[in-house]
Amino acid sequence: MHFTWSQLIPGVGHHYSHVATLAIASIVLILIGIRARVALGSGDAAVVPASSFSVRGIFELLTEGIGKLADQVIGHHGRPFAPYFTAIFVFVLFNNFLGLIPGMVPATENFNTTFALGIFSFLAYNFIGIKYGGLGYLKHFLGPVPILAPLMLVIELLSHILRPLTLGLRLANVMTGDHTVLAVFLGLFPVGPAIPFYLMGMLVSTIQAFVFTLLSMVYIALATASDH
Repeated sequence: MHFTWSQLIPGVGHHYSHVATLAIASIVLILIGIRARVALGSGDAAVVPASSFSVRGIFELLTEGIGKLADQVIGHHGRPFAPYFTAIFVFVLFNNFLGLIPGMVPATENFNTTFALGIFSFLAYNFIGIKYGGLGYLKHFLGPVPILAPLMLVIELLSHILRPLTLGLRLANVMTGDHTVLAVFLGLFPVGPAIPFYLMGMLVSTIQAFVFTLLSMVYIALATASDH
């Protein structure tokens, strides 16, 4: 059994390492969010872009970029969801990066955490679909052909139920594999030769955070499609 830093916390065993890491990540992100909000200020200062490389500036650039992507994927009503998608991306990315630190067990390696994120996305896009489409959103579960409605209902329900499962499995499996490969090479080589694998780990972590966020956008786009 390999060493994890969370085992130094009283009452936290190996099986709960991801819970401790999740708590640490959540606290750090909340503190960063508070710092960014304080830096934002109020009144006229809040609408003036940050003039230097700062926490506020980073979040503004990230939110603006994700907002533009949401406009492309979802449409004209995608921009209001930019803060939500930014929060998802930052949360997943930060937890993924924690796994690059030797002795840290990221929450995104545990299916319980990633499945919970998938459930959250599932609830979000269904709520938004009902909010924007009303009965039209619910009717799309029956399909366009009335005689096939019972069959389409079963197919659509299964498809939607599997979405949070596949979201969670994809993220957990990829991050587990990536961090396992990194741990193996760190055990075989000094830090120097392992640097390329660190860079690869950072790339994979970023891509997986982006994919999770993008799929959440796609599900909302499907839920708010005008042909419902």
